[in-house]
Amino acid sequence: MISLPDLICPAGSLPALKAAVDNGADAVYLGFKNDTNARNFAGLNFDQKTMADGIRYARAKGCEVLLAINTFAQAGRVADWQKAVDAAVDQGVDAIILADVGLLDYASKRHPQQRLHLSVQGSATSYEAVNFCQREFGVRRAVLPRVLTLAQVEQVIKNTTVEIEVFGFGSLCVMNEGRCWLSSYACGESPNTVGACSPAKYVKWDKKPGAMETRLNGVLIDRFGDDEPAGYPTLCKGRFEVQGETYYALEEPTSLNVLEILPEIIKIGVRAIKVEGRQRSRPTLPRSPARCARRSMPCAMAASGST
Repeated sequence: MISLPDLICPAGSLPALKAAVDNGADAVYLGFKNDTNARNFAGLNFDQKTMADGIRYARAKGCEVLLAINTFAQAGRVADWQKAVDAAVDQGVDAIILADVGLLDYASKRHPQQRLHLSVQGSATSYEAVNFCQREFGVRRAVLPRVLTLAQVEQVIKNTTVEIEVFGFGSLCVMNEGRCWLSSYACGESPNTVGACSPAKYVKWDKKPGAMETRLNGVLIDRFGDDEPAGYPTLCKGRFEVQGETYYALEEPTSLNVLEILPEIIKIGVRAIKVEGRQRSRPTLPRSPARCARRSMPCAMAASGST
């Protein structure tokens, strides 16, 4: 019998974790305050103490905690990523989300009882790739890239026993899940290596008469009027002038919302739906989509014909 998918919500901070838990998340995902985490922004994420506090809070309310170690270990520093895996196990997280094949191998051999999930950064777009990670590393769940169609997701589900998780809310990644040539071109750094898309040290807000310009390593990303909130200058989500028209030329910041196809997602057997947005530190971010999705799921379940 098909069941409701788990709702997986972002936790970029302890207040965000609590907001997600309090508003219906089945699990939260988070990361350490270092470059083992693909959302390694200043002021966000968890040290050992806040992570322990967050795990206690979530567990007390029946919510699981998933830890993302989803960047790729760098030459000469592999031990740093291995230590992060060991620390995650010591914290007692419910699952570790990994992308690096070497780290999957390390975790599966060093901690064979630890539940492992394949990160979206692993870019497994076929059931063959998913089954390989299950066979070699004991992966229990795979997060599929956001570029796949519903039919492609269904094809994977029909040909694997691995649980399948998909993104449901947030933004689409036009750069193959973190392999960001735009960020690399502008800054010389990629999210999958340094853990940050559009690293803060390259960001500049420049106040002009009647406007605020945001730049990334000198590249103009957006221009906001005095009555507009100035967003973080992520290159793919900037507004650019194209043939005389200014708009989000590459990607809308909130381009992903699966509410309309939620019945189909449930029907094909997706095990979990993930809300994107750990880098958005305000607790209102996980609260709103968590509440909306939680309220929508029973109706979607009925509409799917799976009850």
